[in-house]
Amino acid sequence: MSYELAEKSLLGAMFEENYLILDSLMQARFFQGHVNQTIYTVMRELAQEGKSVDYITVLTRREPSELGGVNYVYGLKRFANVVRFDEYEEMIIDQWKKQETARLLRQAIEQSWSTDDIQHALGELEELQGGRELTTLTEHLLAQYERPFKPEERESGISTGLRDLDKILNGFQSSEYIVVAARPSMGKTDLLNQFALQASQDGHMPIIFSLEMSRNSMIDRMIASTGEYNRLRMRNPYKYFTEPQKDRWTPTLNYLNTGGIHIDDRSTMTVRKIKAKARNIIRTNPTKRPIIFIDYLQFIRPEGNVINQTVAIGQISNELKAMAKEFDCPVVVLSQLSRASETRYDKHPVMSDLRDSGNIEQDADVIALLHREDYYARDQAPTNIMEIEIAKHRNGPTGKIKTIYSKETGKLYDFDQDDYERGENR
Repeated sequence: MSYELAEKSLLGAMFEENYLILDSLMQARFFQGHVNQTIYTVMRELAQEGKSVDYITVLTRREPSELGGVNYVYGLKRFANVVRFDEYEEMIIDQWKKQETARLLRQAIEQSWSTDDIQHALGELEELQGGRELTTLTEHLLAQYERPFKPEERESGISTGLRDLDKILNGFQSSEYIVVAARPSMGKTDLLNQFALQASQDGHMPIIFSLEMSRNSMIDRMIASTGEYNRLRMRNPYKYFTEPQKDRWTPTLNYLNTGGIHIDDRSTMTVRKIKAKARNIIRTNPTKRPIIFIDYLQFIRPEGNVINQTVAIGQISNELKAMAKEFDCPVVVLSQLSRASETRYDKHPVMSDLRDSGNIEQDADVIALLHREDYYARDQAPTNIMEIEIAKHRNGPTGKIKTIYSKETGKLYDFDQDDYERGENR
């Protein structure tokens, strides 16, 4: 493919998927043609202002002649290839770097630059595309010298809101990819809400991508958990709420409103789209520490054509791990388990039950498996106990904890054996 066609393909893909404009490494200078540079500059202006980018909005910002004409701009969509966007982007940037390197060396010869000047200029060229990170150890090691001689100031993890779980995990850590897995109706989404509500209460910024459940349903669940409302009564609060419940309705909503929780309930999301949305939220709220939640893994769409679901989930899992590192924040993802556990006498799940597991076991820093015995023993009195087993913990211990789970409100509570035996535990 020629570089001209590759540039048209990139611009066409950006028209098709606006999130690519700010999510890519491209700069206007990387385009060979002046017209394409201008079009890309206009696209970035619109995207940075939060406006829709299409051929009409682009044409309103410049004279058509500056953009190659109406037909040229409109025709770019014919070249769009979102699947191969990264490949074409890399090709264009590499070509630009080769040309710039040749130009710098010619200039160095003409002006008799020193070796140091040449190396400095070439180093700056490598930095321009923003893809280079420090790889030497020196700077990091210099910061280590005083560690044994003064107390370490380390940022604590984001609390889960459950005492015993925090003891194992020390909260959710930055850059960690955490998978919470269970069979359907086990309480995964309620646990996610618990984590998000606790994070918001502690002043952090939960960003929830709800690919299965609508935004309204998620908010209703949060209201029920926060106000300790029975979800059956939530279907018609006017009819079923008691007066005391109605009295605390407004304080409950006000409390939730100040938490800074973000919910995106679009159902057809790829990891790239999730990243673009999360990046925008984080950029507009720079003072808050983010934590990303996704409900759930198997509903994320893979990029391009994939051989089968296992390969797709492997690709997605790897991208989620990379996203946690890139944003330097915890990424907590819900996942389904296969029916294998239900065929065993002991119904407790194990990591091999992860559905379409792909690379999940390898990629995840933490894997938590949920189990409720009374889900299977429905002919017996409910125990209201949810077990959370940390089956994998890359940077710490594993273990199993118990919590009290109220199915009526969706709220979870710390488990205390003595209180539970006396019937005082919730």
